[in-house]
Amino acid sequence: MTLTQLRYLVAISDSGLNITQAAEQVHATQPGLSKQLKQLEDELGFQLFSRKGKSLAAITPAGQQVIDRARIILAEARNIRALAANLRGDDKGELSITTTHTQARFVLPSAIAQLKQRYPAVNVHLKAHGDAQVMGLFERGQADLAIISTTGTPPGDGLAVPLFRWRRAVIVPQGHALASLKRALKLADLDGQPLVSYESSLRPESSLRRAFAAAGVVPRFSCTSRDADLIKTYVRAGLGIGILAEMALSADDERDLRVIDGGVLFPECTTWLVLRRDRVLRAYTATLAELIAPQLDPRDLQRALAGEEPAAWPTPPLWSEIEKKAKRAARAA
Repeated sequence: MTLTQLRYLVAISDSGLNITQAAEQVHATQPGLSKQLKQLEDELGFQLFSRKGKSLAAITPAGQQVIDRARIILAEARNIRALAANLRGDDKGELSITTTHTQARFVLPSAIAQLKQRYPAVNVHLKAHGDAQVMGLFERGQADLAIISTTGTPPGDGLAVPLFRWRRAVIVPQGHALASLKRALKLADLDGQPLVSYESSLRPESSLRRAFAAAGVVPRFSCTSRDADLIKTYVRAGLGIGILAEMALSADDERDLRVIDGGVLFPECTTWLVLRRDRVLRAYTATLAELIAPQLDPRDLQRALAGEEPAAWPTPPLWSEIEKKAKRAARAA
């Protein structure tokens, strides 16, 4: 039995028993992967998968037990390599991040650019998905960390560290009736109006839907997307009133869009860094967290992963405060 065989086994499970996809995931050939699987089954003396013709049909009960333990072994092997790299001061590595399209597009570019300046030999792999898929990838071990937002409690599994808080914005074309509204926007003003927002807004548990329900308003989403740039495009095309994260807007957008603060209409969101408790933290991962949220002490992250989580993390700043500081720093430079 080898680590390679166990890695192939887990890849088959994670790819839905698709041998071709599993082989691509581990950078192996399909015949090579199948051969290693057969050798492992021969050594163990039982089948890990039931078969239908030449295809894998299901994981056997015994196979599931082996896969569960294989994940633990592979995680510890990664930890040994990470620990050794940290002790050597090795600045090479791979960093896999799963997050939403908005965070990947508008929050991470600057931080990752600075990270690459400090660690040019680190390869960063971004996996942008919808809210519902981000934590699934993380929990299956397919990413080193997750960056995701909630309006209430921290995300589930893993060590959740608050990075910053943000608000939603409402956007309309400059010629829209709401663009010239002389008073504060109310949710009632959006009643019956076509809305354009994130795909996650369609879920019953969406905080956006809950805010409308609390006001007795039934939202009508005419168009949804995971991509904030598409939401702005659809608003410009006259498909409806946009509701999106404030960090997705720039000064250029305000040339043809009226941006209305939605902070009083919708609950405030917190963006979290979620780390795996079963993994040794590489130095460059702690650096990325510090670049996104300077209020964090990397030593606190290391202690928290070792089981010494602080009674309270520093209060995360508002995104608008982070933006103001960044602009002042740019002017000073």
